[in-house]
Parts: sequence; C-alpha cells; structure tokens
Amino acid sequence: MIITEPRWKSFCVETTNPLFSPKQCQMIIEAGRAQPRQNASVGQAQKEGGIVDTKTRTSHISWIPFSKMPEMYKDIETTMKKTNSNHFGFDGMQITELAQYTEYPSGGFYDWHMDSDVNFAHEPPVRKISMTCLLSHESEFEGGELQIEKEDNKVKLVQGQAVFFASFIKHRVAPVTRGVRKSLVMWFGGPPLR
Repeated sequence: MIITEPRWKSFCVETTNPLFSPKQCQMIIEAGRAQPRQNASVGQAQKEGGIVDTKTRTSHISWIPFSKMPEMYKDIETTMKKTNSNHFGFDGMQITELAQYTEYPSGGFYDWHMDSDVNFAHEPPVRKISMTCLLSHESEFEGGELQIEKEDNKVKLVQGQAVFFASFIKHRVAPVTRGVRKSLVMWFGGPPLR
C-alpha cells in the first residue's frame, strides 16, 4: 500500500514509498521506448504537434497506450484518487490523457511552466493534478531536479517514487548535467475549479 505525505500546503504530495519496483520501472521504460519517439514540444497541445522550442524544453517523449500497460494505469489511478481524496479535494478526478514517457539527456531541461492551459483552449476536462514518477535509478543521472516555484526545496525522488501536485503551480525540470533522466508524467482532470 502506498501512503502519501503532504508537502507545501498539500499542493505537492510525494509517495512515501516507491509506486513501482525497479523491475516495473524497467517495464515502463521499455513500453515508452517501444512507442514512436518525438522531440518534446511545449503547450498542452503537444500531442497534436505543439511547438518545439529548445530554449524552453529539450527532451524526448513518447505516449504509452492504455492497452500496453493497463496495470500501470490502474495503480496510478488508485494512488491519484487516494491522494486527491486525502490532500487536494478536487471534483471528478480521472485519467484524461495518455501517460508520457520522457527522457532528458545530458543538457536536457524544461523551463518554468504550468500544466493547466490558462487559455482553456483544450478544456474541459481541466488539468488539475500532475504527476511525475522517476523511472531512472537516481545514480544514473545528476541534475534534472523537479523544482516547484516559490519553494526552495527541490523534489528529490528515488526510483519508482512519484510526486503529485496541482497543475496550476509553476514548476520546472532543471538541466541534467550527467546521464539520462527517465520519467513518467501524467495529468488528471475534471470539471473546472470552483
């Protein structure tokens, strides 16, 4: 059973234990690498061919179909719903998008951004919760920390551990200085915030 621990007024919650074992992380990496790889773009419309802006983001992504990893999706959804119930309290939360497998090579980064589309161009459902799960072993890379705006703390995850945070919070992935950072990113949505 995964227990979550609140951070930063419950808008950022880390799992206290890894969500996935090293073997499961490797299976997710293999599933991500088996899908078409693309240079990451910016903006919520990235799946529809958003803008590739290497001054804002440098990474490679692929999208994992639900049919390829149903147990992964089930485990993540269960943890998200428990986390939402215990910490966020957002209405109607559900998986609304495919999981994004991401690789940040040495020099890769993603500058400050929010995951919610403030222009509401592709909503509803509104992205309310974002999740990042570290798939690499933490010894395989340096740098690449997830940072939350207005917080000096860097989110230091271990392999298989996940962090859930409100999609309207600005965050970034600092530049990777050695190795490759592999992660799984998901977003969960529902009706507009009230």
